[in-house]
Amino acid sequence: MNKTEFIGAVAEKAGLSKVDAKKAVDAFIRTVESTVGQGEKVSLLGFGSFSVTDKAARKGVNPKTKESINIPARRVVKFKVGADLAKVVG
Repeated sequence: MNKTEFIGAVAEKAGLSKVDAKKAVDAFIRTVESTVGQGEKVSLLGFGSFSVTDKAARKGVNPKTKESINIPARRVVKFKVGADLAKVVG
């Protein structure tokens, strides 16, 4: 499902127009981006939580050349699935 299909599904399930559903989905995305971007956690009970974690620098191997490379430290977004969503997935 892509973003357009997701917006259509939200509009149908919430009884909204596609324009209003797009505004709601975009607002959700911007809110998660700004909150996680500030290093804070977003928890949606039953669905899951978005958080930021730090990954240390490490050594890696280029699979094509087998050459050793340095992978720099970085921050990544992590999603931990909530109990309700985990039940649906099985």
